[in-house]
Amino acid sequence: MLSLIVAKAKNNIIGKDNKLIWHIPEDLKRFKSLTTGHTIIMGRKTFESLGRVLPNRHHIILCNDAQMNIEDENVEVLEDISMLDKYIKDQEENFVIGGATMYKLLMPYCSKMYITEINQDFEGDVSFPEINMEDWKIVSKEKGLKDEKNPYDYEYVTYVRYK
Repeated sequence: MLSLIVAKAKNNIIGKDNKLIWHIPEDLKRFKSLTTGHTIIMGRKTFESLGRVLPNRHHIILCNDAQMNIEDENVEVLEDISMLDKYIKDQEENFVIGGATMYKLLMPYCSKMYITEINQDFEGDVSFPEINMEDWKIVSKEKGLKDEKNPYDYEYVTYVRYK
């Protein structure tokens, strides 16, 4: 099964110049906790923005560049969405982690979304697609920790697809 994980601003902005705009350590801890031990699926730009292979996760990079060659046993480059079929049908949870093109392309195949909703608008050049609430229901909301290290009001919101 595919799940999607993202942090997004109130105005749906998710990044600028291939980087996150905000720094929320508690959200990064949550991302690590949810994705460790699972497959993470991303586009080329998202992989490049990570700066490294994340430990204890199998990385799938969906990229139409057949020349992209990453020499790491935890990284697999796939050239076509049809090659993700086994991850979509898998009973295990596999996470779509970005970027905007991957979210838009793969959201129709996702059963669950873990969204950190930051209660502030940001300027950026990458947006998360609109959520059609006819397709999704909110199953949990949890207020995130706000302190000197986590300076924004935010909530962890989990959505599941209506069957």
